[in-house]
Amino acid sequence: MRARLSDIAQQAEVSEATVSRVLNDRPGVAPETRQAVLTALDVLGYERPARLRKRSAGLVGLVVPELDNPIFPAFAQTIESTLAQSGFTPVLCTQTPGGVTEDEYVEMLLDRQVSGIVFVSGLHADTAANHDRYRALIGRPLPIVMINGFAPGIAAPFVSCDDREATELAVAHLVALGHRRIGLITGPDRFVPVQRRVAGYKAAIRRLVDLDETELEALAELSLFGVEGGEAAAARLLDRGVTGIVCGSDLMALGAIRAARQRGLSVPADLSVVGYDDSPLMAFTDPPLTTMRQPVVAMSVAAVRALVDEINGHGAPHSEYLFRPELVVRGSTAVAPTGTTPPGPPPSRQRPAPPALAVPA
Repeated sequence: MRARLSDIAQQAEVSEATVSRVLNDRPGVAPETRQAVLTALDVLGYERPARLRKRSAGLVGLVVPELDNPIFPAFAQTIESTLAQSGFTPVLCTQTPGGVTEDEYVEMLLDRQVSGIVFVSGLHADTAANHDRYRALIGRPLPIVMINGFAPGIAAPFVSCDDREATELAVAHLVALGHRRIGLITGPDRFVPVQRRVAGYKAAIRRLVDLDETELEALAELSLFGVEGGEAAAARLLDRGVTGIVCGSDLMALGAIRAARQRGLSVPADLSVVGYDDSPLMAFTDPPLTTMRQPVVAMSVAAVRALVDEINGHGAPHSEYLFRPELVVRGSTAVAPTGTTPPGPPPSRQRPAPPALAVPA
């Protein structure tokens, strides 16, 4: 023990007496000195005494959709880190098509006696889903927090990006660049964020562009989330002569760019594209993607704080917290092409489609 105390004291640059006080968890040691001794223990490979090991405040479930869309790993990483800083151990549950469902994950989490659950873009965002599942959790009682998607009648905190404002800002950006035929691509309309984006798009077009309702309806395309859905919807919008497209996700925006290139069109010279999320790597696509940034860190921290307050008996307000998105202008938007843009390029401009984007689909 003497040799061990000496080694630790030398590593931490403190006295052996100080090391002894820390190892026996006695008072009278400054926090920074105590931390220096604990760090020395770790560096030298000594196991911390049981009394000094950080105890977990409990398990917290984190249910997220598939990780193909890079925005979901970004949320998961930030939420897990924030939970750990609060003393909780996160349990990540990732859904995949045809795999374990949200309800099955919840049952597994309940078996592990979690202290609470964070849902990211779950069934709470689906207006066609039965939300009694969440009321049953609250009635246990089990603290829950939902991110992106609001369901009335559920006594829990909701944290969302302002989807309506995001779409309005994206449309205004394209209008400022001279675009007038601006299309919208987003997901199925049963989802609350989609409904809000469509409402924001229509409000902005009515306010900023002189289009009749028939044209307005024709320029809003609902499709499947993902690259393929964005590509298919963009092809239909290009047939209708759009020069700018606002997308419901970054992956859909990449699909829109692919559709344009398959027609020999240049982005942004012939078509401007705006994404949504500002997920990782969007600054490195070709061209770098202009997008609406979700404040992932601020939203994640707010969600964890609300959950921890609920767990500790300090109930957070059961309402929706809306976070303002940020327009990030990069290389996929530019001044609208002069003249009337036809549905596709003239024959003289047709050329082979360039290689696919250097981003996984």
